[in-house]
Order: sequence, then structure tokens, then C-alpha cells
Amino acid sequence: MVFLHGYLSSKEAFTAQIEYFSRFFRVTALDFLGFGQSAPLRSAFSVGDYAAWTRETLRKLGIVKPHVVAHSFGCRVAVKMASERGEELDKIVLTGPAGIIENRGAAYAWKVKTYRLVKKIAPKFAERHFGSAEYRSLSPIMKESYKKIVNEDLRENARKISNAVLLVEGKQDSVTPLTEAEIYSACLPNGRLRTMSGGHFAFAENPVLFNLIVEEFLYE
Repeated sequence: MVFLHGYLSSKEAFTAQIEYFSRFFRVTALDFLGFGQSAPLRSAFSVGDYAAWTRETLRKLGIVKPHVVAHSFGCRVAVKMASERGEELDKIVLTGPAGIIENRGAAYAWKVKTYRLVKKIAPKFAERHFGSAEYRSLSPIMKESYKKIVNEDLRENARKISNAVLLVEGKQDSVTPLTEAEIYSACLPNGRLRTMSGGHFAFAENPVLFNLIVEEFLYE
């Protein structure tokens, strides 16, 4: 059983799940490159690069066809992996799944246009005042990686996945809202959606319920 954490997070986010599922499975929780205790990135990684890195890491660890539990950014990686070589994975759980780009509207388009204009005139000012707090906290290489990651929509990848996939979405999740999970669910040939109380980290807020939902899915 493999756990894939979210962006700016680490494997420790899954502490409650690691403790619980270690009683039944060989559990491996990774820190993606650039996060936790892993080495920093030396070049800007895309989702595909992280998928390739994860696949190679699992191969080196001798992990064959694991169940995967992924959160947020980790869902992007899991979806990319399963769409490319789904036979290498077993059942997949996506919680707070990122990877769907919804229509951002005219306000967002105007903000991007303004940012690009200001960046030409005053690049340092633009970097300090535009973008999310998450983005501004990153190193230059991580910023380039972040842009590659968040601008890739994974609907077509989801449509290629034949694995059984369970989406578990927190009802109060404002980071990757329910509408995005619903789009994922509609794209996945063998996917279904469950909701539970909690926000973007519902699995950590309500670990007992989340673990039971996952356990039921894995033993079906």
C-alpha cells in the first residue's frame, strides 16, 4: 500500500493511515522530491516527471502492484501513473483530488494578463505581489515546477484509467471543491465518489471514518 502526499506537505500527513493500515499491508509512504525529507529538485518537474520518479522509486523498493492512497497533488501523480501503466497499480483512493481545471472566468484571465504585463516592467514586484501565498513561498525552480503542475488538466488521463478508483471528498473542502471531484468521478470508467465531513485534509480530520471507507473499498 503506497501513500502519496499533497503539495507542500509530506508523508507525515498520513500518520493515522500509516499506523492503521500497517497492521494489514506493507505500507510505503513517500516524500516527493522537493518535499519532506527528500532531496530538492534540480530541475522543474511536471506531473509526468513526478509520475516517472514515483514509478522508478517503487521499482527500486521492490513494490509490485500496490494499492494507492493519494491526496491533492498526490492524486495528480496517481492519475498520471494509472493512465500510463494502470496494470502496475491495484485499487486507487483519491482524496481532495487535484488535477481538474474549471472555468476560471474573466477575472482570472484579467489577473493573468495584468501579471504578465507587470512582470515585463517590474519582475521582482510581480513575483512578490501576484500569485497565491503558496506560490510565493517557493524557490525559483519550485515555482517553475508549480506552474507546470497546476496548468495541466487531467480529465483525459482519467478517462484512460481502468483501475477501480474511489474518490473521498470532504464536504467542506474549499481547495479542491466537490465539483472537481464530481468531474473526476464522471471521467473515471470505474470510479465512484464518497463524501465525508471535513475540509481538504478530511482524512486527517476524521481518520477513523476515512480509514473505514478505504478499508471497505479495498476488501470489496
